[in-house]
Amino acid sequence: MLETIEKLLVLQDRDRKIHRVQQELAQIAPERETLRNRASSTQTQLDAAKNRVKQIESERKRLELEVESKKTQIEKYANQQLQTRKNEEYRALAHEIETCKADIMKIEDSEIVLMEQTEVAQKEVIRATLAANEAKKLAETLIAELGQREENFKKELAALQQDRAALASAVDESARNRYDRLLKSKGDNAVVGIEHGVCGGCHMKLQQQLIVTCQSQKEIVTCSTCGRILYYSRDMVLTGGE
Repeated sequence: MLETIEKLLVLQDRDRKIHRVQQELAQIAPERETLRNRASSTQTQLDAAKNRVKQIESERKRLELEVESKKTQIEKYANQQLQTRKNEEYRALAHEIETCKADIMKIEDSEIVLMEQTEVAQKEVIRATLAANEAKKLAETLIAELGQREENFKKELAALQQDRAALASAVDESARNRYDRLLKSKGDNAVVGIEHGVCGGCHMKLQQQLIVTCQSQKEIVTCSTCGRILYYSRDMVLTGGE
């Protein structure tokens, strides 16, 4: 195999490893954000459960004050009854007292409902607290692991890029420039083999003269369709299938 091709293949292998590590690094930030969002979601549920308890307690206190207000009115009406001498006024005050007592019974029924709701809401707070604590602990553990992975990938990437620079400098400048252009346009599949008479990159049939020139291994040959650099090795089958 042409020495320049051999060097380009090694360089391409390094570029593929660099690309793989860069992809791994690119996935870490979204993974970290996903973990934080999960923990945040459980915390939001916990906050909502606590707010529900507060709302119920606030409503219970409001009803308690309303009951006290009704009882005060009953005392007021009872005192007025003692002071009046008119039967009609006495009966009107009695009616107001009964109305207040009926209102108190309705309010107390509502308080019982709220007590039941409080019990359910407090259980939800306990459940949500456990879920939020577990999610937070898990997120912290996994985020720490992601941080370590990220650090390892950064070190690996730095070593690969340093190695890549050394490999690139050993390649003929003209061939390297051509390869770099292909790397940008075709990705890390710039140098490809010939198999069954087709380009290993675009998979288009190659002219026979192009295959012969590549097989001679005396110069760099490129695909006439996609422009990728072609290479040949003895284990490749050059002829197309019947």
